[in-house]
Amino acid sequence: MIYCVEDDSGIRDLMIYTLNTAGFEAKGFSNGASFWEALRENTPELVLLDIMLPGEDGISILKRLRESGNNVPVIMATAKGTEYDKVIGLDLGADDYLAKPFGMTEMLSRVKAVLRRVSPVPQSEVLNLGGISMDTTQHIVIADGTRVELTYKEYELLRKFMENPGRVFTRDQLLTSIWGDSYIGETRTVDVHIGTLRSKLGRCGDCIETVRGVGYRLGAEK
Repeated sequence: MIYCVEDDSGIRDLMIYTLNTAGFEAKGFSNGASFWEALRENTPELVLLDIMLPGEDGISILKRLRESGNNVPVIMATAKGTEYDKVIGLDLGADDYLAKPFGMTEMLSRVKAVLRRVSPVPQSEVLNLGGISMDTTQHIVIADGTRVELTYKEYELLRKFMENPGRVFTRDQLLTSIWGDSYIGETRTVDVHIGTLRSKLGRCGDCIETVRGVGYRLGAEK
């Protein structure tokens, strides 16, 4: 099931028709209230979410989803040229975006690509390294015996490092992996997030090593 949250009935009907024709099951919603009501009954495989909505906008809906721990894949629909909304959406945990006006072929392509990325069910596990413990099922991080609250991007960065101990990642590799191929921004974004991640991890943050001129890696416990 795919949920389409779009207040323009013409666009919404065309999206649903296209998805149904392609073999998907889809439902449409004109606002956040009707979307939340449906979500209480059933969690879809993916959400196509317009940013400009009456009442609660798409950014607020996405933020509430992620803060509640709901990781349903989300593709944001943004007005052409609204770079700020696109960046904010991706940083809050959107999986991809569509710039309006978009074609139905492009929409289908992005829906299929996102579903392919999320279809393998990761094996639940607890990662331990350098005084840090990460429960990938419950998204809980413990550093030096204390639970640490991380943002979505900080958590994904730490997970990337813990799943690949000792491996050096360039800033560009981290941007592509965590922020997505469509992210347009400076590599300084990675440095800022690494800095806040280290700070939140306390002394355990020293395990995230800077490899001068290259990038970052998670080293041995210090």
